[in-house]
Amino acid sequence: MTLTVTDLAIARGGVPVIEGLSFALEPGRALILRGPNGAGKTTLLRTLAGLQPPLSGRIEGAEDRIAYAGHSDGLKPTLSVTENLRFWASVFGGRDIGPALTAFHLDDLADRHAGNLSAGQKRRLGLSRLLVTGRPIWMLDEPTVSLDREAVAMFAAAVRAHLGQGGSALIATHIDLGLEGEVLDVGPYKARPSLDSDFDGGFL
Repeated sequence: MTLTVTDLAIARGGVPVIEGLSFALEPGRALILRGPNGAGKTTLLRTLAGLQPPLSGRIEGAEDRIAYAGHSDGLKPTLSVTENLRFWASVFGGRDIGPALTAFHLDDLADRHAGNLSAGQKRRLGLSRLLVTGRPIWMLDEPTVSLDREAVAMFAAAVRAHLGQGGSALIATHIDLGLEGEVLDVGPYKARPSLDSDFDGGFL
């Protein structure tokens, strides 16, 4: 099923940041989200993932189909790599964690506590959670932060495999991941300044 966004308007902290945005993300496709810092990319991803409501517009085809990876890795530091993945697998229906460990080269770290991992290893573990969700649409906000070149290649390979299985991905990133996909620049959809004379309204 295609994720379809129509005439979407969103806000951050009560202040509109994007308006009039429409696009379609089809199965097997990646869409690379671009735009300057503060343009609303994170807010857009959070809205599409259902973490906050839009101001207006329609989002169709998203229900229980999106896996979101934001700036936080979402790890429990006192649990091992294996235990973290098993926890998330149980949340999403108890999928096998083996492919996730292998895809991000975590097999040798399987018994290490997440709190004892390096920043790059934590990021790899956080991203590996995507593979145990079973969700077809991946929403990814700067997923390669803290990753070295080898780990970026692991991530890109995981995304390609996901697309090859009929999944899709919307990725906010400033680097070239070597993925075939269209670019969605949110810059042209910047919300116009409010003409509301109530100054305090912008902070509600």
